[in-house]
Amino acid sequence: MGRPFRRIRAGIRVQLEAPERALLARLLDDVGGLLDEEATRRDGLPSGGGAPGGDPSDDVLAALEASLTMPPPEDPAIARLLPDGNRDDPELAAGYRRLTEHGLRERKRAGLGMAAEALSRDAPVVLTSDEVPALLKGLTDVRLVLAERLGLRTDEDVEELHRALTRANDPEDPRTAVAAIYDALTWWQESLIAVLR
Repeated sequence: MGRPFRRIRAGIRVQLEAPERALLARLLDDVGGLLDEEATRRDGLPSGGGAPGGDPSDDVLAALEASLTMPPPEDPAIARLLPDGNRDDPELAAGYRRLTEHGLRERKRAGLGMAAEALSRDAPVVLTSDEVPALLKGLTDVRLVLAERLGLRTDEDVEELHRALTRANDPEDPRTAVAAIYDALTWWQESLIAVLR
């Protein structure tokens, strides 16, 4: 297996095979989709104009009040992408989240989209100076989501995952497939970092 990335004069060349690039682009898009679903659920204003005969501004005030006390995302994977700013003080964390979450989510979605589009180009794919950090951050985000889905919280969890992959004998087990993808993403990310040094 060759190196997945190589520095050339024009930038960073992606040397992944077309199916690998397609898989990674799809994963980047999927994580962007998770952020979209979360945004829709959390940012939507109440619809319907309030109670019959009521003041339509009541809906706007209710939405504003809800945004001032923004709880963490319900999906633990999204919560890992959009972590609390303060783990010890829930009120401070909610205030920080209220001020930063929307912008962070938008930046992540834009970066994920940029990286996915770059990987979807015809070969040879050469990443621009803007696309390299987008891909690096995108790899981190995809790995965080997969780590949450696999229940990886500590280095020991990751080591156990590697041991499980080594002894896996059921290629049809979905956990084995996800773990193999996580392992590949880790190697790709480490390889990209090595090329950037």
